[in-house]
Amino acid sequence: MKLIISSSELLRGVMAVSKAIPAKSPLPILENFLFDLKGKTLEITASDTELTLKTKIEVEETAEEGRIAVPAKHMMDLLKELPDQPLTINTTNDSSFVCSWASGESTLPYFPAEDYPEITGCDETAVTIKFPAQSLLEGISSTIYATADDEIRPAMNGIYFDIDQASTTLVASDSHKLICYTTADVQAAEKASFILHKKPAAILKAIIGKDAEEVEVAFDSKNATFTFGQTIVICRLVVGKYPKYRDVIPQNNSNVLKINRVQLLNTVRRVSVCANKASNHIKFDLQSGSLEISAQDLGFSIAAYEKVMCQYDGEPLTIGFKSPYIIEILSNMNCGEIVMKFLDSKRAALILPAEEEEDSEKICGIIMPIMIS
Repeated sequence: MKLIISSSELLRGVMAVSKAIPAKSPLPILENFLFDLKGKTLEITASDTELTLKTKIEVEETAEEGRIAVPAKHMMDLLKELPDQPLTINTTNDSSFVCSWASGESTLPYFPAEDYPEITGCDETAVTIKFPAQSLLEGISSTIYATADDEIRPAMNGIYFDIDQASTTLVASDSHKLICYTTADVQAAEKASFILHKKPAAILKAIIGKDAEEVEVAFDSKNATFTFGQTIVICRLVVGKYPKYRDVIPQNNSNVLKINRVQLLNTVRRVSVCANKASNHIKFDLQSGSLEISAQDLGFSIAAYEKVMCQYDGEPLTIGFKSPYIIEILSNMNCGEIVMKFLDSKRAALILPAEEEEDSEKICGIIMPIMIS
């Protein structure tokens, strides 16, 4: 293999896929990037077998095509220290390659590409949909924080994509809270679904740029492939059946609180400073036109309360929550005003943007109450 390439372009390429390099692997070959040079296109691959990232970059000049596996850490460390300039990569006959730049060179080992595991994507049964990139990014950002760490129910450790003829809903839940994000921008000819583990979801969130327009998503029963620009993400799907989430969304919560989201968020943050550190319990006392939020820790003889003016239509109600869950949900919404709907102190509360908000139909959150004394 011999090529000339911009050092900054090569750095951009390896950094784009580096998140798939495992910290420790039983297969040492996976600690390398796979370089595949064909014509004037260099494809760079990184994988831990569960997750694979690929990207393509254009080279300035190709003298000899080839495929080699190069040490990921050494390659990244070298490129980070080089200013932008042409870089010549040339393999030798002793399983090493030379990186030459204007004033010097570095010699690194390489490994046979044949030792690199074969990466398989989706099979012929795959369903393919087109996802507006920013809708996918917004959907993952709105739900990923609600995923669980559950060894017994692995399906809860990912985001559930529920794809229908009219819309697509992304769902995440850890049993204490449930978040749904719905977009009408994505439909399928037939109903389909898959569960994307939180790790590839987080990587997609990190690498989909604001300039990306569309993501092609293909998935079968085992794998999913996300393609955008020159980047391909291949990941193993979570196997399992997702709970019937629509059955737990309250439909008849008649006590309605309408309040500024940031005001409620800041109040909960202030009051929860005095909550018991083990339980994080806070209490909502709802009356017509007002909301009082309080917390106490009897062990340290500390307490706090704050009264907030609001719009509340319903019966007087006292209900308890874990403050971190309220803070997470409110922090991950972008609307100005929110609506919380309650039935009583023992059943789930519904949180969603106020009806006049543009995204009122996109996001809804469900939070379970806790018993209060």
